[in-house]
Amino acid sequence: MWDEVALSAPVKYGAVIAVTVICVVLLRKWIAGGVCQSSVQLRGKTVLVTGANTGIGKETCHDMARRGARVVMACRDLTRAARAADEIRQATGNSNIVVRHLDLASMYSVRELAKEFIASEDRLDILINNAGVMMCPKWLTEDGFETQLAVNHLGHFLLTNLLLGKLKSSAPSRVVNVSSIAHKGGKIQFDDLFFAKRPYNSLVSYRQSKLANVLFSRELARRLKGTGVTSYSLHPGVIRTELTRHVETWFPMLRAILSAPSVLLMKTPTQGAQTSIYCAVTPGLEHKSGSYFSDCAMTETAPVGRDDAVAKRLWKESARLVGYIEKD
Repeated sequence: MWDEVALSAPVKYGAVIAVTVICVVLLRKWIAGGVCQSSVQLRGKTVLVTGANTGIGKETCHDMARRGARVVMACRDLTRAARAADEIRQATGNSNIVVRHLDLASMYSVRELAKEFIASEDRLDILINNAGVMMCPKWLTEDGFETQLAVNHLGHFLLTNLLLGKLKSSAPSRVVNVSSIAHKGGKIQFDDLFFAKRPYNSLVSYRQSKLANVLFSRELARRLKGTGVTSYSLHPGVIRTELTRHVETWFPMLRAILSAPSVLLMKTPTQGAQTSIYCAVTPGLEHKSGSYFSDCAMTETAPVGRDDAVAKRLWKESARLVGYIEKD
């Protein structure tokens, strides 16, 4: 009898472990979400990715390089960017990787990058507006803009418009804007975009900037209809990257709480890059220009993300703020 008990305990523990492993595997598969299945090659194409030296930006560059594209990595930290570029070259065998300086908090830097790109590159097939900041303290940029709206939206707004000539001459081409599900709680406060009149709230600011991404992408698609340039916005998923560093600063306990569970409950950067890659390369998305994607599938935005009147107003206000004068 005691032998039977002794034998049954390991069996029970083994069954529990097996079930636990299966549950973890299934959980991770569900959290990973969609995977871009396209095998499209990009030889002869040029891709520009902002915020490309870490996280999903770096993984997106890796995928574009693996497909044979010329990849331009636009980054604020040139040392880290050069290191990331070397890693991508070695991993993919693609030496056609270049690094360019871009500080999206500076409209001067944005203009300088655009000027350099136009002078040095023959084409631009895919522009991936990936860079961003999340829930940082209230900082003002050199232009007097609140940092989250400046980096996440205004810098990309200006960069995209300055490069439209290259995008149009390279058509069919695409603009991919990395937004977030956080846009669903956002509102564009036109009378106080930079929190000059109201108390600063990092989450409210972040949501506003991510909603701006969605609205910009939608209005861009409307304006570019018939040009061969298409535009998409997306939610990459909840990812364990450096983007969360300010969140952990605001809530110190969160670092300890997330340190272990995050391995299970958040996407890896490779998984988080899948929807960006999907929007960049998947054939047949042309008729879905202006749409919003998540887990490699088109999905609905919040109602305010489909408000064309707000999108048009945001475009005009953004152009005024960054000093962009549209050509007839």
